[in-house]
Amino acid sequence: MRRTLYTEEHEAFRKAFRAFIDHAAVPHVEAWEEAGTVDREFIRAAGEGGFLGFEFAPEFGGLGISDFRYNAVMTEEVVASGMVGDLFSMQNDIIVPYLRDLATPEQQQRWLPGFTRGECVTALGLTEPGAGSDLAAIKSTGRREGDHLVLNGQKTFITSGATCDLAIVLVRTGERDGRGTTFVAVENGTPGFERGRPMHKIGRKAQDTAELFFTDCRVPVTNIIGEPGRGFGCAIANLPRERLSIAVAAIASARQALELGLDHVRQRDAFGGPLAQLQSVRMQIAEMHTDIAVLGEYVDRCVLALNDGELTAAEAAGAKYKATELQWEVLDRVLQLFGGYGYIEEYPIARMWRDARIQRIYGGSNEVMKDLVGRAVVG
Repeated sequence: MRRTLYTEEHEAFRKAFRAFIDHAAVPHVEAWEEAGTVDREFIRAAGEGGFLGFEFAPEFGGLGISDFRYNAVMTEEVVASGMVGDLFSMQNDIIVPYLRDLATPEQQQRWLPGFTRGECVTALGLTEPGAGSDLAAIKSTGRREGDHLVLNGQKTFITSGATCDLAIVLVRTGERDGRGTTFVAVENGTPGFERGRPMHKIGRKAQDTAELFFTDCRVPVTNIIGEPGRGFGCAIANLPRERLSIAVAAIASARQALELGLDHVRQRDAFGGPLAQLQSVRMQIAEMHTDIAVLGEYVDRCVLALNDGELTAAEAAGAKYKATELQWEVLDRVLQLFGGYGYIEEYPIARMWRDARIQRIYGGSNEVMKDLVGRAVVG
């Protein structure tokens, strides 16, 4: 069935972006995995190519494009190329709405030009040691003292945390009977702000993930993003887009894995002929192909709904949990088709399998996603 999500303009953009990452990223995957982070020169090159912050206004170096299909194209090509890391999804899909919709004109003038040039890598600090999917449980605080907020606390599992130039963090500021939370931007080098070392993860090794520490960290109130005391609501409003981004990556990963599996079973001989001649193998291929096609259509519809401002939290949660569950099932089944070779990291399926495990955890665990959908259905 022909996909109808994209136009000729999107496909032209796909071609240009894929050429860029094939040249500037793919040859360096191994080195980035060993280093635990993507090279800053690559990030600057991405900015120069117009691949960062293109939703921002031209005065800040963007293109003024507000069409999530371009984000989806980038996600699909990152997956298909084998490039490692969450750079584009983190910066473009997750961070952009905070700076585009909540930041003041003065803040945008300070941070957006560097963002689009690839000189200001930004992290989002939500998760804490005792508050992952349950954001309401955060304990990091921001105490008002004159023209400053004094931050104390810790964030963990922060994408780009070890190398960020700007961290947008959610802290408890106590408005509305102590329940109020606020987003505040903390610039690297601010006294009392410390970036941790990259964590050693079982997958996604080239994407630095770290803790952030705040000890009597004084940040000017001019760095408050959005309305003080209403940070939690802003985070909740942006989560559907983040979860849809994860779903798009999951479907793209499942498609890529199936293609790898098809190539393998067509070429690999066993029991007197190619694996593809075995009925049991063909049945597995049929199941995976059909599941990907059906769920992929739903995710495409969610992309259009987001563009139209109609995507609900429950729809995005459903897409996220279902797509990542399917991704894991497909990757595991395809790895099995490779036999022992599937467990060797020289084969792309091994890295894909390893890198996919986090998808069912971050952005809100799939258990929480199911509960969110269930509550919306039950009413």
